Amino acid sequence: MQQVPPESTQQAVGYPALFVLVALGALVPVIPTGALVSSAAVVAFHHALPFGPLLVFVVAALAAFTGDIALYWLGQRGVGSRGGSRWLARLRGRATPERLAQAQARLDEHGVQVLVLSRLVPAGRIPVMLACLLARMPLRRFARGAAPASLAWAATYALIGILGGSLFAEPWKGVALAVALALLISAAPALWRRVRRSPREGDV
Repeated sequence: MQQVPPESTQQAVGYPALFVLVALGALVPVIPTGALVSSAAVVAFHHALPFGPLLVFVVAALAAFTGDIALYWLGQRGVGSRGGSRWLARLRGRATPERLAQAQARLDEHGVQVLVLSRLVPAGRIPVMLACLLARMPLRRFARGAAPASLAWAATYALIGILGGSLFAEPWKGVALAVALALLISAAPALWRRVRRSPREGDV
């Protein structure tokens, strides 16, 4: 019986798993999808698979786009129904009124182009998506903005993984660096908001 090369096995299992996890992370924003993509890029870089990091980028972009479209479609169902939906309620719970107002203003000014920036800014995707839902933006128009946004997001975190993989000979060190960078990027806005609030709270 002919043995399947380890690289082929990893591709057969790894890429579908990456797609599912990233798409699920877009629907339920608790999975650190950026760190996941960066780690996958490190592994692909070190295994020297043909076009490995490029495949990671393509799979991650498709998964992010699929998840965003699915979440937006579910949100549209909530907006169109009388009592709303649990999906829309969850989206509202993840965006403060202040951030939602900012997202609506940017959407009015820049249109679907703001979706690209919202995907790159941690915690920026949900407020902008909510603004699109409340503006009754058609799914097709939302998709035109979500496509380049998903490509830019996947490219950013894949490049972080390639950087981590190129700096260390051992894959685990590259993965550790890529995960740390991805998590730092995700946590930066929350830390910045906390720093900005501290002086105000001290003045009260």
